[in-house]
Amino acid sequence: MHTLIIFAHPVEGTFPHAVLQAFVRGIEDNPGTTAEIVDLHQEGFDPRFTQADHAHFWGEPLPTEIAVEHARVDRSDALVFIFPVYWWGMPALMKGWLDRVLTGGWAWSVDPQATSRGLLKNRPTLILATGGSRKATYEKYGYDNAMKAQLEVGTFAYCGLTDVESHYFLDVEGEANAERRHLYLKTAENLGRAFTSPDRTSKCIHQGSVRLSG
Repeated sequence: MHTLIIFAHPVEGTFPHAVLQAFVRGIEDNPGTTAEIVDLHQEGFDPRFTQADHAHFWGEPLPTEIAVEHARVDRSDALVFIFPVYWWGMPALMKGWLDRVLTGGWAWSVDPQATSRGLLKNRPTLILATGGSRKATYEKYGYDNAMKAQLEVGTFAYCGLTDVESHYFLDVEGEANAERRHLYLKTAENLGRAFTSPDRTSKCIHQGSVRLSG
């Protein structure tokens, strides 16, 4: 099993980096598994939707750097997105990766009756996000459900990825939360091990029409 991990955080030694490392350790515990890390900051990925991207939408050739990302996804058996929550969403760098890489005709299509169809091979997809606010804040204002609706349904299921699970590691800032961070890192390692296990159970989020599970 080959897992593609898309990661966005600019500073090494931070908690999101520790989550990434713990998750990879879990993957490595499973024989026959491999992982490729796409560190968007380190690679200098340009998140801006360019004239070339716009031209491709209307039938022109795919930009070369996006073809590279398509090949990475096509080689994968599973996808993982690890990022810090900025303003109740993913960082602009990772959002730009989705905007540019999930292209029409490769990730999705719309027929003459305006019915959308996901084109990506369904594969396990995992969201691991870190945040400074408390879980109660997310639940009070519905930030958690809003993010799940946008990413799990509006983005991934739309493209054919319906086996999606999300985990949010919240309230992680400051020395007072050191023990919580330690427990989250153990959880991340366990998730890496479980996510790439042949015994993993599918987490399909919808049947038929696109909708969140209850």
